[in-house]
Amino acid sequence: MKRLAASALLSVAFWAQPCAAAGQDPSIRIAASASAPGKPLIHFWSKVVGAGRANEALRATWQEELHTAATYDGFQYVRFHGIFHDDMFFYREQPDGTPVYNFQYIDDIFDRMLAQGVRPFVELGFVPEELATQKNTDFWWKANGGPPTDNKKWAELVRRLLVHCVERYGREEVRRWYFEVWNEPNLRYFFKTGTQAQYFELYRVTAETVKSVDPAFRVGGPATSNFRLVPDPAVDDKTQRREASESGGGDWQPVWVADFLAFCAANHLPLDFVSTHPYPTDFPIDSSGTTVSRLRRSVDSTKQDLTTLRRMVDASAFPHAEIQLTEWSSSPSPLDHSHDSLAAAAFIAKTNLESVGLVDALSYWVFTDVFEEERKTDSVFHGGFGLINYQQIVKPAFHAYRFMNRLGDEQLAATPGVMVTRHSQTDRVTALAYNYPSEVPEALPKTSTVEDADKLVATGSARPLTISIDHLPPLAVFSVETLDASHGNAVLAWEQMGRPEPPNRAETEQLRKSAWATRQETLRADASGHLVLTRPLAAWSLLLLDQLSPAGH
Repeated sequence: MKRLAASALLSVAFWAQPCAAAGQDPSIRIAASASAPGKPLIHFWSKVVGAGRANEALRATWQEELHTAATYDGFQYVRFHGIFHDDMFFYREQPDGTPVYNFQYIDDIFDRMLAQGVRPFVELGFVPEELATQKNTDFWWKANGGPPTDNKKWAELVRRLLVHCVERYGREEVRRWYFEVWNEPNLRYFFKTGTQAQYFELYRVTAETVKSVDPAFRVGGPATSNFRLVPDPAVDDKTQRREASESGGGDWQPVWVADFLAFCAANHLPLDFVSTHPYPTDFPIDSSGTTVSRLRRSVDSTKQDLTTLRRMVDASAFPHAEIQLTEWSSSPSPLDHSHDSLAAAAFIAKTNLESVGLVDALSYWVFTDVFEEERKTDSVFHGGFGLINYQQIVKPAFHAYRFMNRLGDEQLAATPGVMVTRHSQTDRVTALAYNYPSEVPEALPKTSTVEDADKLVATGSARPLTISIDHLPPLAVFSVETLDASHGNAVLAWEQMGRPEPPNRAETEQLRKSAWATRQETLRADASGHLVLTRPLAAWSLLLLDQLSPAGH
């Protein structure tokens, strides 16, 4: 996602409203039977996770944090920009124009990822300097975001990469990867001077090249950003935007996707997956890639967007195409302190658990603060995208993915605020509860300072939580793990330490320990196999109820 200028991402005051309408029950209640038939539950939230750019993956800290994220959060694929960028030394030309290919850095990254059980989700872009029509279009690392000078040379570059990967990793392994054509070509920073027609032609050339190496290789696009508010000709623009801001509604459509589906169908092109970036950050982007205004959208906007996309793909000529949403977060700003806060965890859990069954992947952007799109990241907690900060301190958002990863593969019961699951191999039961407070009905607001993020976390009311599960083994033992403002909240621990910049080695180690210090308890079912958990769940908090002992030992 293009990280918009600070002036375009001003902090917005979050909405406030009573905790519940008059007569409305604010409690979270669910009852489930451990022996009831379950529905398959696909962990689409952990299919893919993002990272900044390829060259960052050569660092020890990046690799160590990937190990942590893969081990605890269950991520299966990683996607990043810049695999063909000059700092990867993949491509150069001799004076006579003869291409020279060097796979050493790419091999180093892919080897280490695969050794950890994580596969590449390969974003094919941007271009090396020798093929760049536009140079240094974006980011501190000077991405060359423009159409290639020569589509034939581009196609050969792609072909060489795929052939090499087959030779190194084997055809069956590479068939399990994904190949995405470009990143956000609708934005002028990433496809400068390029048009929609040029991107569609680039997709055609690339997709045909991928399939020429192996018809079973998976290719897709258009990787656009993001959803835009479609104008209603019967309503003037100012009124429509005001109403959309007040209600969070309106007709929001994914940029270029309908045209892209039609183009692929008309030209009989392969399309194994559809990708786009559904940031719920309430700014529409027009057809030229220009941010035209800033509107609030509701906390349910991502679910609404995923539903729209699901219907669009189902009705297209590619109803069996996967939907791989390759970037998503609460905002597209790398300086948003909400990313570091407890509130991010509740937003992640609510959005994903209430969007089950709609798409194949909703990829969080990103897993690590080893991330160099800008040079404004001095603080250890600067509002970066990462689930883990540069000092390897896990954030509440990391715990949200860790909790979701602990869920089973069968859904027994679900309601907004809580889901109960079963693990089909062991019959263990796991439940996850979350309190995204009704006082903040919009998607997680962007905050510009630590203080603003603290105010957000202080907003909202506790909700009574009751989880009732029967037909368990007698005296079955459960762990109860709670993530709240005082437990597992790295930023609070850092503030209590006096906000050292940077923390010394002892302070860093203490912060790492504090970040993992969620509240831990145990709970036991009764002799008849019935368990009831009842307690208040604080605003923005998560609670994981996880069966440890099927036989009660």
